Amino acid sequence: MKNLILFFFTFLAVSASAQSGAKATRSLFDNKTIGEIRIKVAGKNWSDVLDSMRIYGGGMLNASATIDGALYEGVGIRFRGDKSYVTGLKRNPFLIKLNMTNPEQNHQGYAALKLSAAVRDPSMVREVLFHEIAAKYMPSSKACYTKLYVNDEYIGVFINVESVEKQMLEANYGTGKGAFFKAGVDYKSDNTPSGCKLNIFGSMEHEDNIECYKNNFEMNSTSGWSELQELTRLLSQGAKEVEKVLDIDRTLWMLALNDVMVNLNSYSGNHSVNYYIFRDGNGKFQPIHWDLNLAFGSYKNTGLGSDLDLKGLQSLDPLLHSDNPYKPLISQLLKDPFYKKIYLAHIRQINEENFLNGSYEKRAQELQGMIVVPFNDDKYKTYSLDDFTQSLKGTVGKRSKIPGIVELMAKRAKYLKNHPELTSLPSAVSDVKVMGRGKFENQALNAFHISAKADRFPKRMVLCYRFQHNEPYMMLSMSEENTAGMPSGVKAFSAMVEAKTKDAELEYYIIAENAGTVGFAPATYTKEGYKIKLSDLNK
Repeated sequence: MKNLILFFFTFLAVSASAQSGAKATRSLFDNKTIGEIRIKVAGKNWSDVLDSMRIYGGGMLNASATIDGALYEGVGIRFRGDKSYVTGLKRNPFLIKLNMTNPEQNHQGYAALKLSAAVRDPSMVREVLFHEIAAKYMPSSKACYTKLYVNDEYIGVFINVESVEKQMLEANYGTGKGAFFKAGVDYKSDNTPSGCKLNIFGSMEHEDNIECYKNNFEMNSTSGWSELQELTRLLSQGAKEVEKVLDIDRTLWMLALNDVMVNLNSYSGNHSVNYYIFRDGNGKFQPIHWDLNLAFGSYKNTGLGSDLDLKGLQSLDPLLHSDNPYKPLISQLLKDPFYKKIYLAHIRQINEENFLNGSYEKRAQELQGMIVVPFNDDKYKTYSLDDFTQSLKGTVGKRSKIPGIVELMAKRAKYLKNHPELTSLPSAVSDVKVMGRGKFENQALNAFHISAKADRFPKRMVLCYRFQHNEPYMMLSMSEENTAGMPSGVKAFSAMVEAKTKDAELEYYIIAENAGTVGFAPATYTKEGYKIKLSDLNK
C-alpha cells in the first residue's frame, strides 16, 4: 500500500506538469500523457474470435475505434506478436488497422496502430526507454502509453509503438517507397526448398536460392527479394563491398544499442529477428529496431550456449559475435579496424550519456510514476504491483528471473567503462573552421575549405559530408598540415569539397582516429552536423 501511495503522488505530479501545457488534441505519441483507445466489436466472445484468427492466420475482426476522442468506423483488429502472444488472454498485443475498409482513413497520418502488452516486462518501461535512448542516435519508433478498452471493459495499459510504415519511413528517410523487410516470420511455409540453410532466421547469410529468404524475412513492399539477396551477397564479401548498399554507421549504432542495453531478442541474440531493413531513396538499406519488450536482459540467450545469469548479462561482451561467421552483419563489419573503432566509440557514447550518469534510472522512475494507477487498475495484468515497484531494483520471477533494469545496468555501465576495448581516450577535435573569402578578394569561393585540429596523436582525420539532409554522408580523408609549433600530440588537418552550386549548403562532421579509438565532432552528429552555406562564406 505504501508503494502504491508513493507512486500515486508521483503520477499526480507528472500528470499536472504534463497537462499544464496540454493542447486540445493529444498527439498520438505524446510521452508525457496517457492516451485512450476504445474499441467496439459485435459479440462478447471477441477474444476467442481473435485467438482463432491468430492461430489459423487469417482475417481481421471488424470494429470501431475511438482514439483520444476521435471515432473511426470500419476498423480491423487482431492479436499480433510471436513469443508475446498467448492463447486465452485478452491482454495480448493488438494490431488496429484504421484503413481496413477505407484506404484513406488514418489518425494523424497513421493507418495502423500497434499496441504492445509488455510481455515479460514487469517494469512496463523497457520498450519506451529503449526507443527514447535509441532515438538520440538513429531513427527509432516513437512509443508512449495508452489505456485500452474493448466494449467498455478496461483491458489494461499498453505501450503504443509507432508502426514502421509509410508515416515513420517518410519522416525519417524522406520516402516510404523501397525494398522493405522484417526479419523473422510468424508463419513458415511447409515447402522450404531443398538446400536452404536451416534455422538462420534474419542472420543475413547469403543464399543462392532466392526462395530461401521467404521463410526468414517478411516482405512489406511490393518487390525487393533480389535486392535483399544482393545485400547478403555483398555482406559476405566484407564491409568495403556492402557499404555500397548498407548504411554502415546506423547499422553499427543498432548493434551498439543492442549490446549496451542487453537486447538479445534481436539480431545480436540467439535468433536474428525483430528488426526491419528498409532501402531508402539513396539505395542504402537502413536497419530499424523492433519488439523491445525483452530488452534489458529479459531475454538471455546469445546463441552461444545456455541462458546467461545476471552476472553474465551485466558483463555481456561488447564484441559479442565479432568472430561468428553465422552473424555476418556483426562479424563482417567489425573485421574492418576503422568500423570496429566506430562501433566501440558508439558503445562508449551510449554508456556515458545514458547510464554512467544515471539519467536512464530517473527516466524509468518517471515512466512508472505516470502509469502506476492504470497499471494497478488492470485486472488482467501479468505482474503484481509489488513486482512492478520492485522491477527496477531487483529480479522478478523465480523461474523467468527478469533482472531489475537498474540492478542490471548499474553494474553493466561500470563493466563497459572499464572494459579494455573501451578505455582508450578519443582524440578531441578542436578549432573546426571553414575558410571564408578574404576581405579584399574579388574572386568568389566555389569550394568549402575545412580545417581542424585534434590531440592525443591522431593517425588520421576523416571528413563526412553531404549537401542534402536525406543524402548519405560521403567520406573524405583530410590532409595532414604542418604541425610545427603545436603542442605534443596535436595535429592539424584540412580538406576541400567542391560546391555544387553557388547556394550550396554543406552539412558535415569529423572523425578523428588515433591508435586506440575514434572521436566525433560534433558528438551530436547523428541529429545534426555542422552546417555552412557557401553564400555566407562569400559575404
